[in-house]
Amino acid sequence: MVKLISAVWPGKPFPRGATWDGEGVNFSLFSAHATRVELCLFDPSGRREIQRIEVREQTDQIWHCYLPEARPGLLYGYRVHGPYAPEEGHRFNPNKLLIEPYAKHIEGPLRWSDAHFGYRVGHARADLSFDKRNSAAGMPRCRVVDPAFTWGDDRPPRVPWSDTVIYELHVRGFTRLHPQVPPALRGTYAGLATAPVIDHLQRLGVTTVELMPVHSFIDDRHLITRGLRNYWGYNTLGFFAPDMRYSSTGRISEFKTMVKTLHSAGIEVILDVVYNHTAEGNHQGPTLCFRGIDNASYYRLQPDDPRYYMDFTGCGNTLNLRNPRVLQLIMDSLRYWVTEMHVDGFRFDLASALARELYEVDRLSSFFDTIGQDPVLSQVKLIAEPWDVGDGGYQVGNFPPGWNEWNDKYRDTLRAYWKGDGGLIGDFARRFTGSADLYESSGRRPHASINFITAHDGFTLQDLVSYNDKHNEANLEDGRDGHNHNLSWNCGAEGPTDDAAVPALRRRQKRNLIATLLLSQGTPMLLAGDEFGHTQQGNNNGYCQDNEISWLNWDIDAEQQEFLQFVQRMVTLRRDHPVFSRRRFLEDRGLAGEDLGEVKWLTPHGSEMTAEEWEQHFARSLGVYLDGAMLGSVDARGRPLTDENYLILLNAHHEQIAFQLPAPRKGRFWRVELDTAAVQPGPAPEYSTGQRYPLQGRSLALLVEN
Repeated sequence: MVKLISAVWPGKPFPRGATWDGEGVNFSLFSAHATRVELCLFDPSGRREIQRIEVREQTDQIWHCYLPEARPGLLYGYRVHGPYAPEEGHRFNPNKLLIEPYAKHIEGPLRWSDAHFGYRVGHARADLSFDKRNSAAGMPRCRVVDPAFTWGDDRPPRVPWSDTVIYELHVRGFTRLHPQVPPALRGTYAGLATAPVIDHLQRLGVTTVELMPVHSFIDDRHLITRGLRNYWGYNTLGFFAPDMRYSSTGRISEFKTMVKTLHSAGIEVILDVVYNHTAEGNHQGPTLCFRGIDNASYYRLQPDDPRYYMDFTGCGNTLNLRNPRVLQLIMDSLRYWVTEMHVDGFRFDLASALARELYEVDRLSSFFDTIGQDPVLSQVKLIAEPWDVGDGGYQVGNFPPGWNEWNDKYRDTLRAYWKGDGGLIGDFARRFTGSADLYESSGRRPHASINFITAHDGFTLQDLVSYNDKHNEANLEDGRDGHNHNLSWNCGAEGPTDDAAVPALRRRQKRNLIATLLLSQGTPMLLAGDEFGHTQQGNNNGYCQDNEISWLNWDIDAEQQEFLQFVQRMVTLRRDHPVFSRRRFLEDRGLAGEDLGEVKWLTPHGSEMTAEEWEQHFARSLGVYLDGAMLGSVDARGRPLTDENYLILLNAHHEQIAFQLPAPRKGRFWRVELDTAAVQPGPAPEYSTGQRYPLQGRSLALLVEN
């Protein structure tokens, strides 16, 4: 026999959500247009709704009550009454059980049925009709949590941006097939905290893991009906709750333990967060949470016809950050993940959508202002995906100081250059040196550019050099999904081939791309699995592939191990030499003689590039001289940072070029640090004044002055 709650006290409007204070639980829910709110309680199994409590107290549009008999573990949801008038922007339907926006733990899966929709599916009047079916049987439940956790001496690593190397990974896919992770922990938060995983991350040399969405999300109905899943997770239902599909224990503490373990290894944790839209879709979407609590407050609606949503995301809806309570929801969520879950920063999906005040993206929006003045959030790593799908949404280079940006101009330029496209050396130089043209005028530094060749969205590195076209047949969308403009090159054969020359060229191209990424100014980001050649068999949109297409295969052969060692070597080289991660933008002083300035651009003839030579469409080879004695930075103790002088030679042409080397300083010579044309590092050749370097076709060489 389940004991019913007998005492209901008024409670308080803050904090929002369900809060255990050691004696009872306070419940608080914002709804500006509701006429009545019911708190629904369930038995411990979650199968039976045992009690509905009328929430009678209301303070400034926040409904609240306090249950002195409630305890952590209690399962609950809401039913919210109000007008069902879609043409006026209101979609209240008390027949639908609703997830609470501040829920810290969301229990159970969503089991799809027509009852999840506020209207009668298939009705002639579509979403203007009203559905009276109870959705509770197929809905997840909210669970009251006890936030207690022993963090001990856990401290954020606070890796300086200039030292940061980001590693984007998927919690489930990263360890799902890992043979050294215990089977019960594979694909979970706990799996990421195991010794083999930590060892791999440390050996690789990355400083920061960026987790693809871990906020509680749902699988789209259309995917479930086709036997697929929303693998990536960009379909958020709860902004405070870690998704329990990635938990081996079903406890929030598992996520906290993962963070604490990674911190102990000196590794930061950044979350990829989706605050631009929710899982409820457009006007024909389900009623699961925000839509049923207060549709007109939570979503951007069309001003002239509020039945429909403003969609800057391509996902059917856009959250309404112009509403102070919705903006507060996002800020509370961000602070929760920093203060309670100890994460070190965020990557914001489609961040331009968050900055739209009316229609246009506004650098002075409330969202930016609120984060910029926040004493907690202004101190963590902030990364924007600086675009959305609306007009004017592409905002690369336009985010304010304090923000770093995914730089797709870097991605596209580097891909096109190494593919062999012409007319790119000028843009290559800008991207390679930190994209000062995008970030310097706003007072930002090179680290503002998050440099990447690949990310979760698109080809893996292996597929980038193996396929000219996408092969997304497994997505069951007749090839309509995924990018068509991939700037990829298959090196002479589409996909697997028996021609030994093709895989050899692919391996060289991968070395070229990774070496360029790690030698570039800015913040490098690696995609998990690229370091040993993970392939998705040409699928460039694996968002729905929760299977071996997306999961990393850790059974790597000798060639994959060889490439892994190359990536490790490049990350170590970057870490040990600050000349490749300067804290301010390079100055090209164009000095003559021995003093070459901080950077000098050279032609294959050894002369400094002229304005005309930058514009030559046929040019695919150039040299970059970096002066390590002129870093203009100091270490933590205030001592000037210095490094060796380096010369980087690049040749995207298919033929060898005899590159005239500049004269080293008196008594010095050039020693070859690496050459991507060489499979294995051998004895380091040395070159003196007047010599030429045989730079192979489609290769990069790094020389250091000794």
